[in-house]
Amino acid sequence: MYTSLLALALSSVAAASTQGFNYGATTRTGTVKVEADFKAEFSAAKGLANTNGAFSNARLYTMIQGGSTNDPISAIPAAIDEDVKLMLGMWASAGSEVIDNEIAALKNAITKYGEKFTSRVNGISVGSEDLYRITPTGLENDPLSVGAGPAELASYIKKVRAAVAGTALAKIPIGHVDTWTAWQNGSNAAVIEAVDFLGMNTFPYFQTTEANGIENGASLFRDALAITESAAKGKKVVITETGWPVGGKQSSAATASIKNAKTYWDEVGCSLFGKTDVYWYTLVDANTDTEKQPQFGVVGTTLKTTPLFDLTCPVVKSTSSSSGSATITSGGASGNGSANFTPTPSAVTLTSTLENGSVTTIRTSTTPPAVVPTGSGNGSGTGTLNIVTGANGVVSTKTSSGKELCFHKSTYSIS
Repeated sequence: MYTSLLALALSSVAAASTQGFNYGATTRTGTVKVEADFKAEFSAAKGLANTNGAFSNARLYTMIQGGSTNDPISAIPAAIDEDVKLMLGMWASAGSEVIDNEIAALKNAITKYGEKFTSRVNGISVGSEDLYRITPTGLENDPLSVGAGPAELASYIKKVRAAVAGTALAKIPIGHVDTWTAWQNGSNAAVIEAVDFLGMNTFPYFQTTEANGIENGASLFRDALAITESAAKGKKVVITETGWPVGGKQSSAATASIKNAKTYWDEVGCSLFGKTDVYWYTLVDANTDTEKQPQFGVVGTTLKTTPLFDLTCPVVKSTSSSSGSATITSGGASGNGSANFTPTPSAVTLTSTLENGSVTTIRTSTTPPAVVPTGSGNGSGTGTLNIVTGANGVVSTKTSSGKELCFHKSTYSIS
């Protein structure tokens, strides 16, 4: 008997994902953050009203503590104390000496904090918007900006891989963060080739050459994501920065306001949370020049757990049933899957269609505790299937006691 994985493909299933904010190394006033600052921010993010502690991840921009040459950033002990996972960052727009110091700081962190540190690393980003900074648009926005070219970044990524080889971080994915326009540029292919994942930054508010009003915010985001995913050629794409400003000047058709920030959160953020790795921009605003720069902080400019707008995601309306299917293509199968039903249905029906056309139907109540129904077919075999129902109508399916299902080329559906 052959064994294959039975994957229950339901559109309502939320895959395990990362959800967090971006955290710079300095405060709004320009002072260097210390451990207490990071702890306060991490705690506030996890305690945000109406988020159920979901923002328990942090994306950093550098490994180096401000004021030092290569001491590990104090966000690390803060993350350990606050139980926060980390997307590490390395500044790559200041030459090889700085990237060498970034690597040294990473090694020092591994030595100093050990498994308490390495066990909470989600990924390592070598650079942030370095490719964008050397484009005409980047230089127009900041003529003094310093970036890095694709060959240079690829060499830095190679250095980081060599540095973590043989350490507890050896298998952690290494990537680069840039704008979707940078990923779209074919001349940057060397960076895509070098990385494990692409971090995408996109802000429709700044897309002044397009109709960038809030009514088009979600569609502009989806366009940017599609372009980046196409450029990635199958590699993972992480949403590393996106958001809508709560305050600031008009940007073509885009208006910075709390109302529009809420709309963008609902239409973009809520479509991603729980499904895609997302680092929202941002928790508390860090822009120092409020006359020229918009403000993106969901809590404003003062750290607190009460946001400027309700972070509750809209309830997606549906009927009392959901459906999905998976097909077994070998002689037997074992595996598991899950589905979220909103609202909770009164029953779940599982139908198995055998190769010879005969059908087995199983029905079970959705009231905990779990019910173990059985069903068999008269074509190519028999089997037992668990329908395990937990709180909030979450339904999981798996083989009984780990046994194989022997329904040859069967299709299973929940409705």
